[in-house]
Amino acid sequence: MDSRRAQEIVNSPTLINVRYNGVPVYIQEVVEEKGMARVFPLDEMNHEQEVDLAGLQEG
Repeated sequence: MDSRRAQEIVNSPTLINVRYNGVPVYIQEVVEEKGMARVFPLDEMNHEQEVDLAGLQEG
C-alpha cells in the first residue's frame, strides 16, 4: 500500500478493511519517512507494532 492511501485510511471516519499478513489490522499512524505504519490487530488492540507499508492490503 502506498503512504498516501494509508494516510487516507487513517483519516477516514469509517473503518476500512486492511490486512497485514492476512490479519485484520487498524492503522494508527503512517510514518512516511520510514515507509512504515503503526498498526494493531483488531483482535489484539494492545499489540501495537510498526510494519512495512508494502505489507498492508486493503479489502
